[in-house]
Amino acid sequence: MNQHAPVLDADAAPVEKPDEAAGVDGLGCHAGAEKLKASANASGNAELMQRLEADYPKGPHDQPQSMCPAFGSLRVGLRMRRVATILSGSACCVYGLTFTSHFYGARRTVGYVPFNSETLVTGKLYEDIRDAVHEMADPDHYDAIVVTNLCVPTASGVPLQMLPKAIDGVRIVGIDVPGFGVPTHAEAKDVLSGAMLKYAREEASAGPVQAPRDGIEERPTVTLVGEMFPADPVMIGAMLEPLGLAAGPVVPVREWRELYAALDCAAVAAIHPFYTASYREFQAAGRDIVGSAPVGVDGTDAWLGAIGEACNVVPDKIAAARNAFLPAIRAAIADNPIKGRITLSGYEGSELLVGRLLVECGADLRYVGSACPRTPYSAADAAWLEEHGVVVRFRASLEQDLAAFHEFQPDLAIGTTPVVQKVKEAATPGLYFTNLISARPLMGPAGPGSLAQIINAAIANKPRFDRMSEFFDGVGSGDKAGVWEDVPQERPQFRKKYAAKTKIAHNAVDAGESVGC
Repeated sequence: MNQHAPVLDADAAPVEKPDEAAGVDGLGCHAGAEKLKASANASGNAELMQRLEADYPKGPHDQPQSMCPAFGSLRVGLRMRRVATILSGSACCVYGLTFTSHFYGARRTVGYVPFNSETLVTGKLYEDIRDAVHEMADPDHYDAIVVTNLCVPTASGVPLQMLPKAIDGVRIVGIDVPGFGVPTHAEAKDVLSGAMLKYAREEASAGPVQAPRDGIEERPTVTLVGEMFPADPVMIGAMLEPLGLAAGPVVPVREWRELYAALDCAAVAAIHPFYTASYREFQAAGRDIVGSAPVGVDGTDAWLGAIGEACNVVPDKIAAARNAFLPAIRAAIADNPIKGRITLSGYEGSELLVGRLLVECGADLRYVGSACPRTPYSAADAAWLEEHGVVVRFRASLEQDLAAFHEFQPDLAIGTTPVVQKVKEAATPGLYFTNLISARPLMGPAGPGSLAQIINAAIANKPRFDRMSEFFDGVGSGDKAGVWEDVPQERPQFRKKYAAKTKIAHNAVDAGESVGC
């Protein structure tokens, strides 16, 4: 930890803030989603909670089923040049978030402002956060500091909006990413991206701003929204060239000055459709937003037409772009067929795009589940998949993903970690969506070959699973698994007692008395 991003625990005298303190005494990070939400509303954050509910509507499950959502916004900030990060939340949450961020390769310091019941209730936590940003606001090192409230500070009404907008030229961006208000880590990326775009748009409206590091692109640009494999923006740029356009920055950006270039575009490509707050800022800047992406033949054909129309490109140039790339995509699909029944689920937001490409490559795709919500920019992809006989479910729960696996009995299940665990226990090949599928090129002619290689290899592994199942046949399952001199005997009295305790624990979760924050 370096001198510019310390763990801060200020010694200033506490400042009484009765409104903030209302209803938070005894509040903990496991107080329950409903209690935390009620406390946030009572502590002055009612408007924030209403906005989060509108931007990120919940589904059948009212709390995250994956990792803490704040990991998404944390990762965005840690990837940016000259941007510092401060977290305010329970120590256990901060530990988990920093551990996970470093596990994924973030070699950056994370600032932390600790608190206790006294500083939380009296309002001194806000004073400590304010002191922290003043201590870290060094323009020689940072363009911006991102301060993130986790569950408990959000529920307690810690007012990050009262922080200075800038200190010595260092921008201060405060966001709330509570587990009881932001359903997925993917949407938390939008929380931070939207906040930064809003700040940058206001700066650009007020006067001149910093030019992009590589200079200003002379051609009209298309901003790309959504994290992609690094080769995909390059491929999209090649497809835009016949239209007289260029690929602009990718949001989430890697440097503050890219925000200005992102806003200064001819149109926005909603590659990932769930960036609701970000799209609101682009619309405020007068930019058209085009959904879907150039995946497969049908997707690329429609996308080139929609981008051309949004950017007022003449029909001849749109036809030239189609003629340049559609034959190559058809050839790639023909050379890389996929045979087998597949179910697909994930929480990255690109599940529908992957599903389209699988179908065009010949896969018998039965189900696509996304933990992200339905938005106007996912409508075309959902309609296309449904027309091809695929069940599409937004805000899909783990239970729904597993039910699809049991119903359709696929040759391969692509999904989240718990889905893959269950399907492999059933001797079925499985692939983790985040690391093995979304981390591959999907766009243009590169997509079919990249996807078919790993899909076909996984399906071909079925005999290996069968051999393992046969080898371990008879060793039992559950509490009887293993090699025993005497098979464990049933103890119904203990089993009944344990089942009662388990039922109580499950009911606590169902009743909102526990939240994964």
